[in-house]
Amino acid sequence: MANLMTRSAVIQIKRIYDPPSDDDGFRVLVDRLWPRGVKKENARIDLWAKEIAPTTELRKWFDHDTKRFDEFRTRYLRELAANEDVANQIVEDAADKSITLLFAARDRSCNHVVVLQEFLSERRGA
Repeated sequence: MANLMTRSAVIQIKRIYDPPSDDDGFRVLVDRLWPRGVKKENARIDLWAKEIAPTTELRKWFDHDTKRFDEFRTRYLRELAANEDVANQIVEDAADKSITLLFAARDRSCNHVVVLQEFLSERRGA
């Protein structure tokens, strides 16, 4: 789990397959597709923000290729900047709670959630 910010306003990332914990705060699934093997009633999510995930075209182009991550990051930040309303809504809905961004990808460090965590932290004033 990666953390940014002070403890009271942390934005963390976690795989949807990891068990929920009391310090997760506002849990947001940020994948466009519902994760395999996860029942909606067991997911313990507060919001499914699929519209903030990378577009299908960008996701397929990236294909979790670590050599493409820098370019993916640039392209995804462009998409996020064009869709700031959703990011701002997540920050507003969470108020002063922690935010846990949930994702299904196996790679915890080379994925869209790492970029989104940075983007949301800037919106929150970290």
